[in-house]
Amino acid sequence: MGFFSKIKEGLKKTREKMSSSVESMLHSFTTIDESLFEELEELLVMGDVGVPTAEHICQELRKKVKEKGVTDPNEIMGMLRETVAEMLRGGEELQIGTKPSVILVIGVNGVGKTTTIGKIASRLTKDGKKVILGAADTFRAAAIEQLEVWAERSGTDMIKQAEGSDPASVVFDTIAAAKARNADVIICDTAGRLHNKKNLMDELAKIRRIIDRELPDADKEVLLVLDATTGQNAVSQAREFQAAAGITGIVLTKLDGTARGGVVLAIRESLGIPVKFIGVGEQVDDLQPFNSDEFAEALFARQED
Repeated sequence: MGFFSKIKEGLKKTREKMSSSVESMLHSFTTIDESLFEELEELLVMGDVGVPTAEHICQELRKKVKEKGVTDPNEIMGMLRETVAEMLRGGEELQIGTKPSVILVIGVNGVGKTTTIGKIASRLTKDGKKVILGAADTFRAAAIEQLEVWAERSGTDMIKQAEGSDPASVVFDTIAAAKARNADVIICDTAGRLHNKKNLMDELAKIRRIIDRELPDADKEVLLVLDATTGQNAVSQAREFQAAAGITGIVLTKLDGTARGGVVLAIRESLGIPVKFIGVGEQVDDLQPFNSDEFAEALFARQED
């Protein structure tokens, strides 16, 4: 299956819920008027885009319709794809130009964080990067074991300590090992902390301070892994983590299992954080680098496409 086909298949449930509803609605109109935009806004909100984002999209469409003198409702779908792609565009590429660079991966339990790390490590290794993993989720022995499996699978080194060790200490050791082994990229796992637990957020801030102190000039990515099936709750999580950790990008997993893929738009619009990867399946290559144009095309593909 090709790159675009994977994304299109992964967004099938979201597309069936949102795109088909929008397309049917547009077919019911013979002219473009305010009631069309009101119905479109309602359908976008139902697709987990969120109220502010739906309002913004419709406002942009009104401008385009006026500027281009569009009168046919059937032209709205193409303009909708274009508007969504524009909103999502920018910042999708990982910033890992220094040697070493650091990717800190955060998120609550159950979102697919450790699996995401393994898949990113596999992708970077295939690209010729020397990657080293840091098992800084020391609260669960299973997390360390799971990361070990991915380290073996992706052919990467891994630094760990005993369960219950200080996570910041693991990060410190991983940075030291990366310097000694001339690694290109450090990827650190972290505990699946609940976003309303202050002590765990403080620990995350401590890890950030260690990284900034030991590698002040390195490129640093802080990727928040979110489960797309949680819909608007993902936006709340992102807001809390952004305040504590200074997120640079989002990884949205389990898009293939939900009709709530519109939350990508809500996150980008409300927080200004770019989406870096999307998960559209269980296989290693089902974690895809985010492409705004292809996402919009797959999300609003016509039903006969």
